[in-house]
Amino acid sequence: MAVLSAAVGTVSPDMSGNNMLAAAQYLQTASPTPTVTGDSSRIGSTDGIVLMGIVIVLIVIMPIWLRRKTWAK
Repeated sequence: MAVLSAAVGTVSPDMSGNNMLAAAQYLQTASPTPTVTGDSSRIGSTDGIVLMGIVIVLIVIMPIWLRRKTWAK
């Protein structure tokens, strides 16, 4: 849906063989570089990754641990 919206909402100049100069100028337009205002993440911070790993392990291990007696029979 996003790709369709971008395709419909984007207006591009005529890039036929007759107007190659306009096409070249359109493709060479410079875009402004965004300024960095302050990054909220810290380099090397893996707290969220570790927490998510623990949650995934618990989701996998808990059912096995709870049903191990019935499977042992």
